[in-house]
Amino acid sequence: MITTQELTGMVLAGGEGRRMGGRDKGLEPFAGLPLVGHVVKRLEGQVAELIINANRNADAYRFFADRVIADLVLDGAEGGFKGPLMGIYSGLRAAKTPWLLVAPCDSPALPDDLVARMVAGIASDNGEHDIAVAFDGQRLHPVVALLRTSLVDDLAATLAEGERKIDRWYDRHNWCRVDMSDCPDAFANLNTEEEKLRLESVLMDALNKEAT
Repeated sequence: MITTQELTGMVLAGGEGRRMGGRDKGLEPFAGLPLVGHVVKRLEGQVAELIINANRNADAYRFFADRVIADLVLDGAEGGFKGPLMGIYSGLRAAKTPWLLVAPCDSPALPDDLVARMVAGIASDNGEHDIAVAFDGQRLHPVVALLRTSLVDDLAATLAEGERKIDRWYDRHNWCRVDMSDCPDAFANLNTEEEKLRLESVLMDALNKEAT
């Protein structure tokens, strides 16, 4: 079983937020915290180090993590916003542990026991898996994943070939899905202001009912 000391957690917050009007999604206010703060709460205390992958506003993100890293630049490539696979590569390169657990900054309702479930899931069928991906019963969530950091050189070569599709890279390796079908709503990700306000309302209503 993977222990806490073997695990780095990383929140992906390196996107452009185009459908959010270009705003930095991770810092968008949501139910009393920036979105990234809700995801950090699902990881803190359960990993040896917590990293945030961000390509802007690094000072703001440092409040929430042990380290903030930007996307790395491959030889001969331009810098900037290169998508989640580049963020994962940057995290694999930065991690000091054998395993990296990745989650997106725009999924504030992730399960509280996400880390434990991902760790249990990768070992559940006695396979020697390199990657585990959350599955909500209907669809995979490729940016909620647990990966061996030893995959970093293979991913570097894949990116250098121009590949940017996460699922195609996963398919090159021994991966498994982790069943999260009991809580599919936990994986809602927020791409627009309307989606953010809708989920915020749902969550606040649920909290108010619990309080009464």
